[in-house]
Formats: sequence, structure tokens, C-alpha cells
Amino acid sequence: MFENLISLLPELGTAALQTFTMLAIGLSAAVLIGGPLGVLLFLVGDGQSMQNRPLAVLLGWLVNTIRSFPFIILLVALVPFTRFIVGTSIGPLAAAVPLSIAAIPYFARLVEQSFREVPRGVIEAAHAMGASELQIILRVLLVEARSGLVLALTVLAISFLSYSAVAGVVGGGGIGDLAIRYGYYRFQTDVMFITVALLIALVQIIQFTGNRIARHIDKR
Repeated sequence: MFENLISLLPELGTAALQTFTMLAIGLSAAVLIGGPLGVLLFLVGDGQSMQNRPLAVLLGWLVNTIRSFPFIILLVALVPFTRFIVGTSIGPLAAAVPLSIAAIPYFARLVEQSFREVPRGVIEAAHAMGASELQIILRVLLVEARSGLVLALTVLAISFLSYSAVAGVVGGGGIGDLAIRYGYYRFQTDVMFITVALLIALVQIIQFTGNRIARHIDKR
């Protein structure tokens, strides 16, 4: 087993880098696009200052529709779009496209739920003092919900770590691809154990880091 591990180290390093690349792109898309979408979902919801039921229904339907797709089906369905965006349908950059599409509505819902946990009285007090919607978002919602948002991003990162492994099944690269090629096709179960152990270690690190940051910035 140790001999296999030593010989596998270069490929394992490459696979880990590919996985981190997919995660970085997917999480960046989630924060930059899914974050504002989650803010909008919250603001146009029932009882909010910008309540707009038709828009809320439309946005909710779009988000729920994308989230209803199993990731492996979404990955295959987006092959033409992926090829148009990055010029290929295989590799970590190609896998990052469906990962990003899936991450955006996922994080949007998590952001919306985090904002719903902010006490309504705090928002109403800000309105009473004449704060604008932008000020409420930046100085009330984001500040009050920051701990929950960090935990939401942590959940997203862990979920999409497993999604990136699934992407390896169809040539996406990364740790999942390594596990499939060696552990499944070549029946090298020791390699499978190594990749699973690496994924477990990554999950533990992400969760521990997220919990520590959330506790540190939670001033409630």
C-alpha cells in the first residue's frame, strides 16, 4: 500500500489541485452571483420591504428547478453549454461550469434562509431610522447574518467537494477521477481507500475552519 501511495503522489497532487480548482471556481460563482440572488429572494419575499410576489414566484421557480436536477444529470445536460463556454467538455475547467450552475441557486437559498433568521425588529428599527435598502443590506443583514453565511458557505463547500468527485466519473478530473480510474477500473482498492481518506480529511478541515470562523465573528 505504501509503495502504491509513493508512486501515486504526483497524480494525487495533480488530482487535488484539479479538485481545488473546481471548488474555487464553483464557490466564487456561488458568492458573486448566488449571494446577490439570495439577497433579492429575501427582499422580494412576503412581508419584506420590496415585496413583489410575481418576481418572488419566478425567482423561486428558477432556483427550485435548477436545484431539482441530480448533479450527474445536470452535468451531462450542460455539455453543449460547457463546450461553448470553455471549448471542451472534459477536464476540471469544464466540470467547473456545471458546478457553478448548481452552486448558484444552492447558495442563494442558503443566503435567503440566513437572512430570515435576522430578527425582524432589527430590520424595522433600521427602516424607522431612515436607512436605505442598500444600507440595510450592508449594515444590518450582512452584519447580523455573517456567522450563518459562513456556515452556509461551509456547507456548500463540503457538498460541492462530493459533487466534484462525481464530475470525475465523466472526465472532470480531480480526486474522483483518480478513484474511478484506479480504484474501480483497475481494482486497486488501496488507492480507493487513499482517495476516500483524503476526501474525509478535506471535509474535516473545511468544517473545522468554517466553525472556527463562524464562532469568531458571531458577536451575538
